[in-house]
Amino acid sequence: MRAPRTAAAVLSVSAVLLAPATAHAAGPGGRVALPVRDALAALHVQAEDRAGYERTKFRHWIDADHDGCSTRAEVLLEEAVTTPEKGAGCKLTGGTWYSPYDDTYLDSASAADIDHMVPLAEAWDSGASAWTAKRREAYANDVDDPRSLIAVSARSNRSKADQDPATWQPPATGYRCTYAVNWVTVKTRWSLTIDPAEKTALIDILSACPNAPVEVIPAS
Repeated sequence: MRAPRTAAAVLSVSAVLLAPATAHAAGPGGRVALPVRDALAALHVQAEDRAGYERTKFRHWIDADHDGCSTRAEVLLEEAVTTPEKGAGCKLTGGTWYSPYDDTYLDSASAADIDHMVPLAEAWDSGASAWTAKRREAYANDVDDPRSLIAVSARSNRSKADQDPATWQPPATGYRCTYAVNWVTVKTRWSLTIDPAEKTALIDILSACPNAPVEVIPAS
């Protein structure tokens, strides 16, 4: 399981991106520093294609580290505001969570959904259709980057569904800069493309956000 994130860490990681090996100014470990708007500009623009998509092609909520807790439970444990009790089979009781999409607190694990920042269908449309089943599984259970998966209210997750920022943005306007940065992060981390409307929406959101330098590293 990943180490728990503090509130300060949640704020700081929103300014970190993972990017392609072709980016410039590479530092130790392949990390690259560049402004978020440059990271967006580096994404390849391409029309989307959902032909052949099935959610089952992304096996998810696995127990990758064999500790008895699924990916869903790992994210819930990490993101809990008040830590829940972990029972047999990693059943979680008690605890509270904060849903940044709609600025709402949740008082049970069952009230939370684990959202893929870039939805599975959107990933398929943007290049994952050409991946192996194993890579799609890795994407769907990406606990190595804390922006890939996020605990949110079921209501906000179902409102978002498989939409991109051109048609859906978090109701909590104060979270939209972080949302756009994290969206670009995941797309860059996994070398996914963006479509023209999606890029226009992201440019518009980020134009009102700090263009701070970000750290970039690709997914293995």
